[in-house]
Amino acid sequence: MAVNKVKNKKTVLILIVFVVAMFGFGYALVPLYNVLCNITGLNGKTSGQYAYGSNEIDKSRWVTVEFDASKNAHLPWKFYPLVRKVKLHPGEMKRIAYYAENDSGKTMTVQAIPSVTPGEMAIYLKKTECFCFDQQTLKNGEGMDMPMVFHLDPSIPKHIKRITLSYTLFDASKFKQKPSSNTGRIK
Repeated sequence: MAVNKVKNKKTVLILIVFVVAMFGFGYALVPLYNVLCNITGLNGKTSGQYAYGSNEIDKSRWVTVEFDASKNAHLPWKFYPLVRKVKLHPGEMKRIAYYAENDSGKTMTVQAIPSVTPGEMAIYLKKTECFCFDQQTLKNGEGMDMPMVFHLDPSIPKHIKRITLSYTLFDASKFKQKPSSNTGRIK
């Protein structure tokens, strides 16, 4: 009997450690995925590195940038780009905006996560201003235009004629971030 009690305690302890380890792994999975995507450009995630704009504009060609928006499941917000696509020369600055409106019945904080398709083009999309740099908090019924200023690096491959920039809006109410110090930098 005493041997079974020791084995049972050992088994329970192993299971508790296993559950805690799995919880920790699940908690760390999203930040690890974001780091992997930022380093490799996987899934079209834009890099966290900053670069300064170029004065060079390649007027010999055009690239169309399409804009898309989606929301995390069950997020009661309106969210969409005010312009669906723009045509620009690589190196040329463009300003567009997305619209967001909180229909949740309460004040909420959200975060927009970008993705670029084709994924390997994420390194050529340079944002100088973006609502995605910071979390956005809106009261119930409040809406706002959220600006983004960007350009495409002139070294973008010549065969690229179309890029899609998509943002997914997530509830970030539980994950308040510190105010950003990214002002004036390109992301």
